[in-house]
Amino acid sequence: MNYKTKEEYEAHINRELISADEIAAAIAKAGEYIDSIYDGTPLILVSILKGSFVFLGDLCRRVTVPCEIGFMAAKSYYESTNSSGIVNITMDLHQDIKGCDVVIVEDIIDTGRTLNDVVKLLNARGPRSLRVMTLLDKPERRIVDFKADYSLFTIPDYFVIGYGLDYGEYYRNLPYIAEYKE
Repeated sequence: MNYKTKEEYEAHINRELISADEIAAAIAKAGEYIDSIYDGTPLILVSILKGSFVFLGDLCRRVTVPCEIGFMAAKSYYESTNSSGIVNITMDLHQDIKGCDVVIVEDIIDTGRTLNDVVKLLNARGPRSLRVMTLLDKPERRIVDFKADYSLFTIPDYFVIGYGLDYGEYYRNLPYIAEYKE
């Protein structure tokens, strides 16, 4: 999707659902949660690109335990507001996670397919522990039985944008979470 004007771009932002301040407060608590679990033990924070890069950037600055950062890319949405149902790992993690504590940092759990596949893949590599933290959880859309270890926000079945989440690669730069309007 290519927007011709700023007005055309903004016309698809229906309404703000979660403010930048609410996100910042929830991330501070999430950082404290990670610190309390690992209590100084080094860990690897794994961002699922592209959607969670903003969340990871803010979260890692709130974590005080030593941490490595890793990236994976998985895709199930292709310029649509509905998941294709096909999960493709388009970039694999470069770190060896055998015997390591790992936290997957995800932007949103929708159908659960993507994260379910990523967790199976990473568990097969023998980490000491593997947890999932998600910014947004949308349980109404769940197709796969999957639950995060920690969710910052539970939202209704809206297609959301902002704070790293996109529609057609746009809107990731919004400092808040908004509902996308077709």
